[in-house]
Order: sequence, then C-alpha cells, then structure tokens
Amino acid sequence: MKLQVSRRQRATPYTPRVEALGVSGFSVVNHTILPKGFGRPVAEDYWHLKSHVQLWDVGCQRQVELHGPDAERLVQLMTPRDLRRAQAGQCLYAPIIDDEAGMLNDPIILKLADDRFWLSISDSDLLLWAKGLALGMGLEVDVDEPDVWPLAVQGPSSDDLVARVFGEQVRDIRFFRFERCQFEGHPLVVARSGFSRQGGFEIYVDDFTLGADVWDALWQAGEDLELAAGCPNLIERIEGGLLSYGNEMTRQNNPFECGLAKYCQLDSGLDSIGMKALTAIAKRGHAREIRGLIFDGDSCPACQQPWSLTIEERQVGYVTSAIWSPRFEKNVALAMLERGFWQAGTAVDVACGDGSLRAGIVTDLPMEDG
Repeated sequence: MKLQVSRRQRATPYTPRVEALGVSGFSVVNHTILPKGFGRPVAEDYWHLKSHVQLWDVGCQRQVELHGPDAERLVQLMTPRDLRRAQAGQCLYAPIIDDEAGMLNDPIILKLADDRFWLSISDSDLLLWAKGLALGMGLEVDVDEPDVWPLAVQGPSSDDLVARVFGEQVRDIRFFRFERCQFEGHPLVVARSGFSRQGGFEIYVDDFTLGADVWDALWQAGEDLELAAGCPNLIERIEGGLLSYGNEMTRQNNPFECGLAKYCQLDSGLDSIGMKALTAIAKRGHAREIRGLIFDGDSCPACQQPWSLTIEERQVGYVTSAIWSPRFEKNVALAMLERGFWQAGTAVDVACGDGSLRAGIVTDLPMEDG
C-alpha cells in the first residue's frame, strides 16, 4: 500500500533520490517520512552496514531551535542532564522529562552558541512543549523549527566518503562533536554521530533546496566504496542497545527505567523541571529497567504489540522490539523487566507474537558475543 504524502506527512529533500533507488517502504516520524528499506533482506542490509557505508535519509529528525538570551536556561529546564559546562560545537544526548519525570523525548542537543541550540528530536512534538514553557515562564527566547534536514552517513567507510566531499578535516571531528564544513560555499554542520554503532556522521543541511546536491555529491563520491542507500537497521539497533522513543519508552517511563541514569545529575542544584519527581524515584528505586534479550526458535514476527515475559507463569516484563540476528543465530530483543529479574543471565519465557512460548536469556546492553 503506497503512503499518500501530504503537508501532514512531509517529504524530505532526499525523497526523490530514495525513490529512484527503489525504496520499498516508509514510516512516519515527526510528521515526516522515513525510508524503511530498499528491497534487500534486513540481514543483508545489516552486514552491509557493518562492512561498508550507507547513506540515510533521516530528514525526519526535526530540529527544535532555541535562540535568544534565555535559550540556555530553557534547554536546562527541559533536561536533568547538567549542560552548564557544554561547549559550542558539542552534541549531548539528553532525556527530556515532564514534571512527573516522564520521558517526553531523548534528543541530541547541539550547542551552536551560548544563545542558540538545536534539539535533534525523536518522534514526539517537543516543539510545542518548549514553546509552552517559554511563553508560560516569560523567557526571552525564540522557539521554532528551522529549515534543517539531517542526512546520515553510517558505516566503517564513513570517514573516507565524507572526507571526499567536505575535506580531510572531518577525520579530526571527535565523537559527539561537530564542525561547520563548506559545501559549494555554504557552511553546513557536520557531526560525528548517528543512529548506529558502526561510526559515521550526520550532516545538517540547512536549506531544503541544497539537499539533493549534497546527496548527489556523496553518492558520486562513494562509487568505489560499495555505498548503498540505507536506513536505521533493527538488528543493529537492538544489538547495540539503541532505544527508540515510542517503542522502548514513552511518557509512562522515567530515565532510570530507560537506563539513562548517567544523564541525570540529581545533586547538582539544577533548575530543571521534573527534578523533584526524579529525585523521589531515585530514593525509592525504580521498578523496572530496559535490558537485552536473546531467545530461541525460528525467526520471530515483528513485535507490533508488547510480548509478555514470564517466569513460572508470573509476568516479569515485556518485549518492546525483536528480530532474528544472523550474528547470534537467535532472536534478539529489547525488553522492559521488573526489578529482581533484569540481571544478565536470568531465564525467562517469551510469549512470541506467533503464539509460541520460547526460552530466553536476559543480557546486558550493548549485546556482546557469548
């Protein structure tokens, strides 16, 4: 069934390119279409990503821009992560929480200047939360969605490809840092980041009309690198412990449940919304936490609804995402488990979506070879 794209489900500057390359399906993230495959089996795409280089249309990673004298105060109000020592040119992964410590989003925050930030968001309407806080608190800050369309280059050959288009200086960009690099006289933010653990870059194209030219330049430069169009790979994401907002976490979860305690500075004196609730949760202990899971049987179906995890018929958690792994030659999953049952090595029964009951073992994240 073909997705009907309108102004409510926006195309990106790269949509004509991915369509020409045989995109086989789309999802919708932040009201923007995200390619989900190119006709290759997901396992084939997985091995290619781990061995070569891929170009991803991730224009759905919309930016919430905070600009003005109170920009730094507003972004700190939104997260329990201490941003006071953040430097311009730095990317920071951060949980965004509400007054009850519920997860609203988990963006990458790019500090462009002391008075200007981009929040590169996952799939929720964070723009409205930020604008409401700014208006309600009378802050001197502009909150908007700029004309920015991220393009990801991921895989072991990413440095070689990006250097051919943006210059050798990109090899010196440190992890979760960015530089402004010239493209045809236009400075673009190039960050060493991305939604995989295979290494790579995200290029923040800040002009819709420039997007196709950036794509074409990278595509032509990668002819001898086995470059392929790709998208976030579910196998690689699960094995790497990369969480997807809306799948692994929602507003019903707090950062501790999502394994994000290290991004919550509770005793730092921060003026951050939700800090009181988060501190109370820390004192009493959180009741569940995300973990990895490896389980038996043939290739499992897609996990479209949570699958129950039990021990001697007692439910102790649920699966959030699952797929067959060619590396482990078993099914792998991300799962939310109750306290007392999330230790690596715990045996559980998985109520798989095909109706079968399968034996599984809890693992740490990211998953390591056994």
